[in-house]
Amino acid sequence: MTQPVYQPNSLNTLTPNIWDIIVFIIVIGILAGIAWGTQQMALPYKVGEPIEISLAPSALPRYALSSVLRMFIAMFFSLIVTFTIAPLAAKNRQAEKFLLPFIDIMQSVPVLGMLSITVVGFIHLFPNSLLGPECAAIFAIFTSQVWNMILSLYQSLRTLPPELREVSKMYHLSGWQKYWKVEVPYGTQALIWNTMVSMSAGWFFVVLSEAIEVSKQNITLPGVGSYIDKAIREANLTALMYASITMLIIIILYDQFIFRPLLAWAERFHAEIDEETAIHQSWFYDLLTKTRLLKTCEIVFTKFADVFVNGYKRLIPRKQLKLSEKYKERISATSVVCWNALLVASLILTAIALVMLIRHEVHTKEVLHVFYLGLLTSIKVAILIVLASLIWIPIGVWIGLNPKFALVIQPLIQFLSAFPANLFYPLFVIVILRYNLNHNIWTMPLMILGTQWYILFNVISGTENIPKDIRLAVRNLNVRGWLWWRRMILPGIFPHYVTGAMAAAGGCWNASIVAEYVEWGGNTIVSAGLGQYITQYTHEGDFPRIALGIGVMCIYVMFFNRVLWQKLYRLAEERFTLI
Repeated sequence: MTQPVYQPNSLNTLTPNIWDIIVFIIVIGILAGIAWGTQQMALPYKVGEPIEISLAPSALPRYALSSVLRMFIAMFFSLIVTFTIAPLAAKNRQAEKFLLPFIDIMQSVPVLGMLSITVVGFIHLFPNSLLGPECAAIFAIFTSQVWNMILSLYQSLRTLPPELREVSKMYHLSGWQKYWKVEVPYGTQALIWNTMVSMSAGWFFVVLSEAIEVSKQNITLPGVGSYIDKAIREANLTALMYASITMLIIIILYDQFIFRPLLAWAERFHAEIDEETAIHQSWFYDLLTKTRLLKTCEIVFTKFADVFVNGYKRLIPRKQLKLSEKYKERISATSVVCWNALLVASLILTAIALVMLIRHEVHTKEVLHVFYLGLLTSIKVAILIVLASLIWIPIGVWIGLNPKFALVIQPLIQFLSAFPANLFYPLFVIVILRYNLNHNIWTMPLMILGTQWYILFNVISGTENIPKDIRLAVRNLNVRGWLWWRRMILPGIFPHYVTGAMAAAGGCWNASIVAEYVEWGGNTIVSAGLGQYITQYTHEGDFPRIALGIGVMCIYVMFFNRVLWQKLYRLAEERFTLI
């Protein structure tokens, strides 16, 4: 008996079912929320005009919608930049020399410093409109998300297994086809995990981006971040409790409707699936697969994706795509010269601009003092990264080796990583003041609270990616103890760990602007460091000293990038690989 042929254009397929109606209602609700939020972003506004933030619980739903919309707009642009910059850094050695230090610096540049520079430009770009401060806030959130995502995809592209490279050669894939058909699918799961932690880390900076205080000028945007900022300033524990409940609801919603369906969808890219492999499940993803009209939309999307990946071959004859070896060498030599010239010119121009800005305002003695403050903060960052690694590497490996348990604990980890660390600061302030503790020591954990999750997420991802055959071989040989760590675990997770540790270190530098200058009601706790210096003069609007603080921070970050992170990346590529 012959089986009926599936016809996607049949009347039965085009007729909506009950699942289509449910999804349609959800989509209409999402679109209505986006329309309302974007309308609020374009309201008339003049700089200096106060925007009242209510601490009433009834105001939190609309504040939450505004904050979530800013987060996802920033995430959209982060993905575009990631898919553009990561392959350039991974495939072009000269571009890599410029882009890796640039990424490391940018993820360490304080959000306050970023806002102090960009908010003025966006206000002039959109005069007499709330869109200026909104764009500045979105840009600040974007800068807190994008760098970790770029590093994640970059690391996946650099550690592509040899067998996948051979597959692309076997099928004669061009560089463009190889990127979208082989490399991006291989890096999808790690990118989703790092997108989750980047989204979570963005909540830490929502407070700073929605409650902008620059040059003694307050610009407050309606949102959960500004709500939390006002609650902290007024020492209102009840309002902080309401904000915590709202955050919990938000995290559950976007986990169920976005990230969990993405993880379930990404299972198709899993290299090895057997009875021990834990498959991510999502009720919403299952709901989508039951719809009929969305299946038709999937067919249209597949056609579009085919044109996007393969369509250029129909427009450009293959013969025109081939270049002679001599021409390739000439292009490569030109590329080397151009990238080196760009790097040198960028360093020279940055140094000249910094010197011109601060030379009339800051004396040499103060410059040396700022370098000393940078040394203190760098010591704090190094200590915190080591301690966080000692804690989270064993835990991450254990979770990664027990994938079914990871399915249960992943939502908890995601909630903890998304929960704004700022909400824990009042507890530290109360304890420090009550017991008269040393400010310089006991404010250090505040720097790592929101960034330690980069290490945990990447260690889990690295452990899950250890090939099954290697795990079985190690188990059969009864390898245990330190030999087990040295021969299987550390080589397997090392490339992922470097990505996580580098992102965590950058986050620590960024978090120092808040952790070294903590406010709770009428109390302010200040600890010595570069973050305290930048925060103090940002509030005062002293741009030469802001530039000095950010410049010194960039120098320290570049130093660590050259001395530590780039060498670790090279080590991960050359020696620490199981594939």
